[in-house]
Amino acid sequence: MDSFSRRNAFKVGGALGALGTLAAVAPARAEPWTWSPQGSVAGDGTGADPLAVWDAEADPVVAGLIDRGEVPRVNELLRTWTRNGQALPAGLPAELRDFMEYARQLPHWTDRGKLATAVEFNKKRGLYLGVLYGLASGMMSTVIPKEARAVYYSKGGHDLKDRISKTAKLGYDIGTYNAYAPDGEMVVTCVKTRLVHAAVRHLLPQSPHWAYVADEDIPISQNDIMVTWHSLPTTVMKHLTAWRVPIPAHESDAFLHSWQVCAHMLGVRDEYIPATWPEANSQAAQVLDPILAATPEGAKLADRLLRLGTQLDLAILTKPVLGSFTRFLLGDPIADGLAIPREPVWDPLLRFSWGPFIAVREGLLPVVPLAPEAYWLFDEFLRQAALIYLAELRLPISIEIPTMNRDLNLPPR
Repeated sequence: MDSFSRRNAFKVGGALGALGTLAAVAPARAEPWTWSPQGSVAGDGTGADPLAVWDAEADPVVAGLIDRGEVPRVNELLRTWTRNGQALPAGLPAELRDFMEYARQLPHWTDRGKLATAVEFNKKRGLYLGVLYGLASGMMSTVIPKEARAVYYSKGGHDLKDRISKTAKLGYDIGTYNAYAPDGEMVVTCVKTRLVHAAVRHLLPQSPHWAYVADEDIPISQNDIMVTWHSLPTTVMKHLTAWRVPIPAHESDAFLHSWQVCAHMLGVRDEYIPATWPEANSQAAQVLDPILAATPEGAKLADRLLRLGTQLDLAILTKPVLGSFTRFLLGDPIADGLAIPREPVWDPLLRFSWGPFIAVREGLLPVVPLAPEAYWLFDEFLRQAALIYLAELRLPISIEIPTMNRDLNLPPR
């Protein structure tokens, strides 16, 4: 749209002390940024290190809403905006309306055919995706230090189940048949999440608790968003490949495309969005793999995540079982860093029997090499683990702009 363009946004962003430019203070990277924008969906770019790039389009808009006390009214209005093709509610501040009308547009490189194929992939692999989104990606978020600290000290750290439900909504919405269609909800979810990220960038630096432990002045850089992004599709595909789940190339590409569109809708510059799986793996090797580490905040969040199964009265999803699967997915160093105990029964059972179970389930082995009880146990685990995050989708879920950080004097929910 004419009234809100990236060029105008960067002019506005300059008024906030270079949010979205290299002038802001960002943590030093252990190794220089080397991933080439030629491997992105844009095919080119500035090559700027995303550690020092934020969201110059959304940040000044949301900071203004917070400073003027307009957020409660905006949240009330936005509760009625739930479908991608739905008109924005009347009464929004003009600057916010212009931004949202611009931000809701799909990128020009969107391939509707690939999005349709992604729907079929999600249908076929729904159980695997539920488990991996919930346990591999969900638990990985607790050992991404900057993300763990941002969650713990922001409002989301107070009511973790509410925060999980909103994260689960993104994973659920992207897998629906109409995710990006006018009657779907994925665009709405992405735009609202982008507003939340902008609010956290404005609010979290005001928290003395976060400022004391953080190694950056402003949270949720473009680099941070891509780190979290890689904890989702890149990590999921890594495990599906390791499990030797047969996935046709066109379905794999389509799954990636659905997440490429998601990254764009979350405000990531196209020059940072990998164009292919090899490029995604290459970028993840630089931004995700080297930074995984346990923190006191992450360990507390992980402990609360591992208790979700028992809270849902799913007997097979006890804390020890979920802990063992976390160890199986993420490895001993991460599990040990999160103080997850070793399990004498489940640890070896998963290590030696999960591969044959998947092979049988996929029809790659004609004979079941497992005892029937073990096969049933794994199959039931898959089904119930996939329900953990779906159970957190307590309707209606309203993604709302926060106005405060976490009050550490209040007990977490």
